[in-house]
Amino acid sequence: MDAARCGPPSSANGGWTAGLLADALLNALGRTAALPVTVNLHLPPPLEVDMSLQLDGHGAETRARLLAAADPTGAEQAVVATAVSEGTASLAPVPPVHVAVAAAASRRYAGADAHPFPSCFVCGTARADGDGLCLRPGRVDGGRTACTWTPHRNFAGADGTLDAAYVWAALDCPGGWTTNLVGRPMVLVRMTALVHRRPAVGEALVVVGQHLDTEGRKTHAATTAYDSGGGIVGRARHLWVSVDPAAFG
Repeated sequence: MDAARCGPPSSANGGWTAGLLADALLNALGRTAALPVTVNLHLPPPLEVDMSLQLDGHGAETRARLLAAADPTGAEQAVVATAVSEGTASLAPVPPVHVAVAAAASRRYAGADAHPFPSCFVCGTARADGDGLCLRPGRVDGGRTACTWTPHRNFAGADGTLDAAYVWAALDCPGGWTTNLVGRPMVLVRMTALVHRRPAVGEALVVVGQHLDTEGRKTHAATTAYDSGGGIVGRARHLWVSVDPAAFG
């Protein structure tokens, strides 16, 4: 994982990692159409470390595992993340908001004044446009967040669109900010997402998050990315757990 794709300073952004593994699984399945994938993050994804992809099972039962060395010799492998296809997953979209509402919400971004992980590739305040995604999810009504997202050319392929992993990343942090992420920092541990299409550079997108429930250290949330015509670009559900940010560098 490139250090530029960090969430906390010492580990990769969870949504980005999940998106890369989901893409690897879908490629292994030979799927070109949209299909939901669930990714569980078992360890903080390490940065600038060689990792390997392992595929187990057959057909729809195929499971992808991301492995990293568990000791300096590399003799033992630790499972960083696992991914499975979820053909029957129910991912109800979060109700949309107008782009003007999302833009106003971004100006109320709680992370602008105090961010537990300011270097985050997706929502970190220490990242400039084109260096990070620069999402600024602010509160709107109904336990939701909203923000605008204009995909930057730095992240596009030759065809002018962004890979699905960027959509996974953009669907990540707006879910966490549906709660008090400043006072109660959290990290992503599970994400189920369905990417409907790859966004183009310069598109005017809106990402909306919805708080679902919190019990103890666990928080469930959902997110949806919309285009200017109201079409869904991607949608997701997440499980987050509260953490001590000092333990994440």
